[in-house]
Amino acid sequence: MQLYHHPFCAHSRLVRLALGEMGIEPELIEERVWERRPDFLMLDPAGATPVLVEDDGFVVPGIDPITEYLDETRGSALGARRLLPVHIGERVEVRRLSSWFNHKFFAEVSEPLVREKVYKRYTPRELGGGPPDMAIIRAARANIRYHLQYIGWLLKARNWLAGDRMSYADLAAAAHISSVDYLGDVPWDEDEGAKIWYARIKSRPAFRPLLALTMAGMPPAPCYADLDF
Repeated sequence: MQLYHHPFCAHSRLVRLALGEMGIEPELIEERVWERRPDFLMLDPAGATPVLVEDDGFVVPGIDPITEYLDETRGSALGARRLLPVHIGERVEVRRLSSWFNHKFFAEVSEPLVREKVYKRYTPRELGGGPPDMAIIRAARANIRYHLQYIGWLLKARNWLAGDRMSYADLAAAAHISSVDYLGDVPWDEDEGAKIWYARIKSRPAFRPLLALTMAGMPPAPCYADLDF
């Protein structure tokens, strides 16, 4: 199995976490989507990461199709560790919260911060590269506060974000937060419940490859790989 990804793409990180929980280690192929490589566009005309390619060449593009596909093809074998529950009501809640982080949090926090602080550093100016827009960064930093408060609110009545068991909802939230945490933009003093939850999921074996990630010229924030942050 191959995974076309970018180390700072939160959606790619979610797929890596899900595969890790399933005991699958894909071949990682880093893709700089701004280069618009014809071979990559043949896999996914949308030109976005992640894209999963099975051993037989079957292509699954995009975060929502990939997570559904993995559940349909591997979920039942996981038993109690299934990331998308069997009960329809529980499935709806996992999908609702996964969508919250994969789309709302992405649009308001992780995408603008990663774009301004990472992607623009490596993108040619004629393709949108250049110095970060501090107004966008300030807005994203403000937005993350109510997302952390929402996580804390959910956890007051639940063991994990969507219920009693860890699910795609937790992996989605953690994937997006991790991309921002590397940059040092998570105000961990905002909500203690959210911090405790992230420490739990951050300590899982599937998280280790993400915590080992470093980028030349851009070291992670001091708390990024610290399990006792």
